[in-house]
Amino acid sequence: MSLFDTDPFAFEEQPPLEEPPTDQPSERPTSTTVTSGPRREVFTDGACKGNPGPGGWGWVVPNEVWSSGAEDPSTNQRMEVQAVLHAIENLDGPLEIVSDSTYVVNCFRDGWWRGWERRGWKNSQKKDVANQDLWKPLVAICKERDITFRWVKGHAGNRWNDTADEFAVAAAAGDGADGEVRPLHEPS
Repeated sequence: MSLFDTDPFAFEEQPPLEEPPTDQPSERPTSTTVTSGPRREVFTDGACKGNPGPGGWGWVVPNEVWSSGAEDPSTNQRMEVQAVLHAIENLDGPLEIVSDSTYVVNCFRDGWWRGWERRGWKNSQKKDVANQDLWKPLVAICKERDITFRWVKGHAGNRWNDTADEFAVAAAAGDGADGEVRPLHEPS
């Protein structure tokens, strides 16, 4: 029996945390499985006009493709998770999800999902985990796929994080939010 038979997310041994996790995770990728080929970066983001309110999500593969969608009413956290789920469902091969959402990155970096599953999708306060309709399929697909997660500071001048944010904000405003995957056309 290999390590992967019992815990597909245990590929990369993590040292014990000396302090409680902060809201700013390490920029080191958190791996879910062994890399099986070239990994594509996917920048994801969510936005909400009010919280709750009209929400939008967006993702972009640099110089390749993008997508966005909307939900009303929604929350920002819900849109962050939806962006990642939609990207993974629509892109093949090994992926590195780059997100400014600590909610998303910490789930995989710190293994929150393991506790949720162990407790029947209850959080550490014994309350239902929010957004289970998105988290359950996301966790399931990450167990099967070659996916890593990396945190990036939002609104800090990262071109592709800013592009994902623009798609999410436009989707929340009702612009181009149909979930179609489109080629990214760069101005020459």
